[in-house]
Amino acid sequence: MAIKIDSKIIDYDVAKANAEANKAKEDEQALENTIQEMHEKIERPETLEGSTYKIKTPESEHALYVTINDVVLNPGSDHEIRRPFEIFINSKNMDHFQWIVALTRIISAVFRKGGDCTFLVEELHSVFDPKGGYMKRGGRWMPSLVAEIGDVLEQHLKKIGMMSDEMDEYQRAWLEQKRAEFEGSSSSEGDDDQTSGSGFPAGSVLCNKCHTQAMVQMDGCLTCLNCGDSKCG
Repeated sequence: MAIKIDSKIIDYDVAKANAEANKAKEDEQALENTIQEMHEKIERPETLEGSTYKIKTPESEHALYVTINDVVLNPGSDHEIRRPFEIFINSKNMDHFQWIVALTRIISAVFRKGGDCTFLVEELHSVFDPKGGYMKRGGRWMPSLVAEIGDVLEQHLKKIGMMSDEMDEYQRAWLEQKRAEFEGSSSSEGDDDQTSGSGFPAGSVLCNKCHTQAMVQMDGCLTCLNCGDSKCG
């Protein structure tokens, strides 16, 4: 269809073949610039979503309650994410009050700074109590109370998608198969008490990798039924 131009032509431009692709790229770049990431200038909303976790150690009759609140960024869009914003720890036990308050303020400051905060998990896990730590319910050894706070933080970061499990579904299926084989062999040998209070077979020993009492003798070597670690490599 021909179009008649009555006005005087004062300028022109040659249309490029990839003009549409360039425009799409520019639109995508503009969208990326509007996506909000976590940074220290984000003001605290009136309401935050969070979760509370209970820590009960054999060293105190009073439990600790760890609350981690998250801020939701880019709500309602395809780029919606949750990021930790603050942490609180409450307990009737006042023995650790000062250092717990200091720890929560430092961790909260790291949260609000933005970026990758998953390194906190490893740092907290590496704190050891000079008294030797304790065995928590479920047959897992904790080197310190600080390390268990790190365990709670790891659980929460996995929940909101900032961390992922080291094992995939195939590894977990393999562990379930190994556990079924061990329990089947124990049953054939006439062992009545096949499980301990930890949920793993009775007589399991402590795994040096995941600190869980879940290592059993299988195929001529010790194998952990919790993380899959094996002395045979």
